[in-house]
Amino acid sequence: MAISLDKLMGFHHKALQVRTERMEVIAGNLANANTPGYKAKDIDFQQAMKSAQFNQSHNLTRTHEGHIKGAMKAVDDLQFRTPNQPDTGDGNTVDVQIERNTFLDNGLRYQAGMEFLNGKIKGMKKAISGGQQ
Repeated sequence: MAISLDKLMGFHHKALQVRTERMEVIAGNLANANTPGYKAKDIDFQQAMKSAQFNQSHNLTRTHEGHIKGAMKAVDDLQFRTPNQPDTGDGNTVDVQIERNTFLDNGLRYQAGMEFLNGKIKGMKKAISGGQQ
């Protein structure tokens, strides 16, 4: 009986990809905290994961980089963040405190996802080797 690694880890792998892309977006927000007119962005993680579930359940396979464009990238779920602070006059919507907290939260969730996948891989290795390590 063949084990489908994509079915076993595909969704969790996609979650880590979305978390990585989200970290890059938040880091960009922090880097542009003092740039006049810069609008803070974020990835809608829930929407990106719904998209990943849809793609996984419909078994879409890309045979070329240009095929099914947008169906595989979380960046398509990129949105402008709604500012929680009044406009300071320069049009910048980055709230450094919120960005730092979001970055840290996303980093912790990324680490938890990595630990989860690591546990799955260890379990598979143990099953393959018959419990000997």
